[in-house]
Amino acid sequence: MEFDTSVRFEILADGDTVAHTAAATILAEAQKAIGARGVFRIVLAGGATPLAAYRLLAQESADWPAWEIFFGDERCVPVDADERNDVAARRAWIRRVPISRDRLHSIPAELGAERAALAYESEIRTVRPFDLVLLGIGEDGHTASLFPGREIPPEALVIPVHHAPKPPPDRVSLTPKAFEEAGGMLILATGESKRRAIQAWQNGNDLPVARTALAGRTLVLMDQAAAG
Repeated sequence: MEFDTSVRFEILADGDTVAHTAAATILAEAQKAIGARGVFRIVLAGGATPLAAYRLLAQESADWPAWEIFFGDERCVPVDADERNDVAARRAWIRRVPISRDRLHSIPAELGAERAALAYESEIRTVRPFDLVLLGIGEDGHTASLFPGREIPPEALVIPVHHAPKPPPDRVSLTPKAFEEAGGMLILATGESKRRAIQAWQNGNDLPVARTALAGRTLVLMDQAAAG
């Protein structure tokens, strides 16, 4: 699967096909990055469709020690809470392959939103640009924990989020600035509930996912239910 210089939408049959295509794309981008620089830096998303792709990755062979894992957002809950994106990704995939612990860069959201944002911004500042950024899209057009109607400081790489419209209210999120110059951005959208947000995006509405997609070369994989 190739990225081009614009935001490109691709319609696939169903969520299962989206997950398989996403996993194949991730593996191809990893091989390309490792061949060029000896490391593959990927930003992971939460959500059901990314998790389905992670389960598929767990069944594959790859140069796992060369992978370096980051996260696009995290919920401010205890470090071992089921709601955390890093916990879900570890269970579905990361702990099943030989990616070393020091290559897994979790957001320390258990510290609270402000402290975690400062710590993670310091951690990612010198490793950008990322090779691949994986994102989802919410029913309201949010992505990561960037919600509609919220200001995003233009120079911040990581921001604290309070009073999120979905629980828990406190979160930490990377920003479009953090994704600038990424090798590629892969956005997954499945299910009829995402249709309105996709249509609003394609109609030019100023949604967080639309602003974020402009930070790099973006491929949107969606199933027929989301595409309408």
